[in-house]
Amino acid sequence: MKPNQLKQWAHFFLTYKFALDEVETKLNILNEEFQFIHDYNPIEHVKTRIKTPESVMEKLRRKNLDISLENAKSHIRDIAGVRVICSFSNDIYHILDMICKQSDVKVIEVKDYVKNPKPNGYKSVHLIVEIPVFLTNRMENVLVEIQIRTSAMDFWASLEHKIYYKFHEGIPPEIRQQLKESADMISALDQRMLSLNEKVLQHFALTIE
Repeated sequence: MKPNQLKQWAHFFLTYKFALDEVETKLNILNEEFQFIHDYNPIEHVKTRIKTPESVMEKLRRKNLDISLENAKSHIRDIAGVRVICSFSNDIYHILDMICKQSDVKVIEVKDYVKNPKPNGYKSVHLIVEIPVFLTNRMENVLVEIQIRTSAMDFWASLEHKIYYKFHEGIPPEIRQQLKESADMISALDQRMLSLNEKVLQHFALTIE
């Protein structure tokens, strides 16, 4: 790749970094305000990542597309990713609602794998959002993928990913079944902790009265 092309690719990825910075700032503001109003913060922590140029190029090859900035921008929607980890399953929808109400955030797509889990038991809410990034000479609309899940869901998903990676996706049926059973256990734990939290809130509400 020529020096001029390398610089173009570097600037391309820089715009995604700027978009991630904006999303992270928005989430921090929403979390702090929610804490101030409700004395409770729904977001435990936020993780961000940008795909490497090699990963983006490989994904274009798998899609049988020419390797170009135009194709990367048009056909790969998860170059920039944000993972939002929360405590309880109902927090997922509080966070989703707050993001969707942002006037400068355009929601392109929502996939709810919490209400409709994947066959392997994976749970999370995925959004593709469009973020305006203001550069020195123009404004770019940049796509960012946001995943929202509980700590328990994130624990399972991280370990499941490592196991699948080791088997190169040729995972034995018995291990796949145990992973699904573990996902069901995680889901039951999430529901139990949510119920326990609601009882705690009711207790303190009665105490105040």
